[in-house]
Amino acid sequence: MEWGVAYLLLGAGIGFLGGLFGIGGGTLLVPLLLLLFDAQHFPPEHLLHLALGTSMATILFTALASLLKHNQHGAVNWRVVRTITPGILIGTALGTLLASRIPVYLLGLIFALFVYCAAAQILLDIRPPASRQLPRSLIVRLFGVFAGTLSSLVSIGGGTVVIPFLTWSNFTLRQAIGTSAAISFPVALGGTAGYVLTGLGAPGLPAASLGYVYLPALLWTALASVFTAPLGAKATHHLNTGLLRKLFAVLLLALASKLLLKTLGY
Repeated sequence: MEWGVAYLLLGAGIGFLGGLFGIGGGTLLVPLLLLLFDAQHFPPEHLLHLALGTSMATILFTALASLLKHNQHGAVNWRVVRTITPGILIGTALGTLLASRIPVYLLGLIFALFVYCAAAQILLDIRPPASRQLPRSLIVRLFGVFAGTLSSLVSIGGGTVVIPFLTWSNFTLRQAIGTSAAISFPVALGGTAGYVLTGLGAPGLPAASLGYVYLPALLWTALASVFTAPLGAKATHHLNTGLLRKLFAVLLLALASKLLLKTLGY
C-alpha cells in the first residue's frame, strides 16, 4: 500500500507539471521511478527499461488530460498535430527499438545527458528567435520522426524539442505549449506500444508487468495525473511560470546527477 501512495503522489506532481509546461513529465518521472523500482529490489538489468516504459505509458494519460484543457483555451493547432503525427509514430518505433538494443549503462548516460541539456535550456531560457513561419509539411513530418525517436528513447512527451521548434516557427508560447501537449499523445501512444512489444518475454521482469510497463505504477500515477494535469494546463494561462521553471530545472539537475553517478557505479 505504501508504494501505491508513493505512486499517487508522484503522479499528482507529474500531471501538474505536464499540464503547466506542456511536457510529458518523463524527464522527472523516469529518475523518480528508478528510485522507487530500485527500492523495491527489481532486477537491476531491467530498472531503466521499466522506468522508461512505465513513464511513457503514464504520459498517455497526462497528455490526454492536458490537451483537452489546452484545447478549451483554443491553444492547440490541430493542423500541425495532424501533419506531424505520422512522423511521430515512425520515430517512436525507431526509438523504442534503439532503447532495447543499447546497453543499459549507455542508455543511462544518454538519458542523464539529455536531462542536463533540458535543464540548461530552462535555466538559461534558451529559445530560438521566432524568425520564420512553419516549414513545409514534409519538413514538419521529418521533424516528427526526429522528435518521436528522441522522445521514446528517453521517454519524454516531446515538449522539450517540440516547443522550441514551434516557437521558432512564430507560435506564441501558450500556443506552442498547447500544441506540444496534443503532440505528446501520439508520442506516448507509439512509445508505449514499443516498450510493451520489446519487453514481452524478457526474463526476470517483476510480476504485473506488461513488457517494460509496470502496471501497478502506471495505475496509480495515471490515476493521480489525470486530475492534476488539467490544473497545470489551466495554471499556464493564469500564472507567471518563470520561477517555477527555474525550480523545476534545478530538480532535474539533481536527479540527473544521481542517475549519472549510479550509472557510473558510484
